[in-house]
Amino acid sequence: MAETTTATAKAPWITYRPELQVLDCTVRDGGLINAHRFSDDFVRAVYQACIAAGIDTMEVGYKNSTRSFPIEKFGPWRHCKEADLNRLFSEHDPKATGLRLAAMADAGKSDWQTDIVPAAESPLDVIRVAFYAHQLAEAEDMIRHAAELGYETTANLMAVSNITDAEIDTVLTAVADTPASTMVIVDSFGHLYREQVERLYRTYTRALEGTDKEIGIHAHNNQQLAFANTIEAIILGANRVDCTLLGLGRGAGNCPTELLLGFLRNPKFDLRPVVDVIQEQVLPLRADIDWGPSLPYNISGQLNQHPRTAIEWREGETPDDFRGFYDKVVSES
Repeated sequence: MAETTTATAKAPWITYRPELQVLDCTVRDGGLINAHRFSDDFVRAVYQACIAAGIDTMEVGYKNSTRSFPIEKFGPWRHCKEADLNRLFSEHDPKATGLRLAAMADAGKSDWQTDIVPAAESPLDVIRVAFYAHQLAEAEDMIRHAAELGYETTANLMAVSNITDAEIDTVLTAVADTPASTMVIVDSFGHLYREQVERLYRTYTRALEGTDKEIGIHAHNNQQLAFANTIEAIILGANRVDCTLLGLGRGAGNCPTELLLGFLRNPKFDLRPVVDVIQEQVLPLRADIDWGPSLPYNISGQLNQHPRTAIEWREGETPDDFRGFYDKVVSES
């Protein structure tokens, strides 16, 4: 018995599961900090790094409406028009590279009936449908529409920490009857702790039992728990996990790709290409853009609030006046 315990404690393969897939959403989620104005060179470099690193899916941006996000204010990866996708990914072949391409379509912000073309005509392989609980009916239609066009689809219920159990149950019952391959736990406000991740995971799995749907997690780092909560979901059995290079993302950012790959210890993953692209492409962004853990984001996470107020504070004249931010948000909450 002692030998088994010792061996298990030392086993470097303890987190290895071949069915566990990694999705890097650097360009999509990270684009929220610069209006998706990444250069073609940046996007290509992330694409090549994902291939070389053995990552399963790269999310290249949003399939959102130019009416909601005017082209004069937002870069091409807010819209993922087919001309832009083909400019960079015309030769994309998931069978040859092992990498699939995904885009996210927001309920209420996407012209999905017209902008999502048949999968056979697009470099995209996956459409991820993001929605709030009150947008469930549209989300169901979006999932079915994208699936009928030949895409794998996922259901990403946002702000799950800010809705009731009854609302969650309603969403899960509906999603169970759709062709979505994955139901994602989305901690939009970076508010969740380990116990809440476990409770949500068990709620999702019970509701989706018998559907063959996978459970995913998309964690934000407001309380510096994105990596820890992603690990917790993996331990519980989640097989679809999101991350970004150097945690790039709005506000406090996301679960870092480089930490996640190191934890998984899957021999197919190679960390060096990730380190290379961080060094050459992501790190230089810090000269002009603020992201990552900061006390205002920590406070907004504790209060279960959208990080927009913290972002505005960090972009204001007194970004490091943490006491002033605390007094402001507490007095208004």
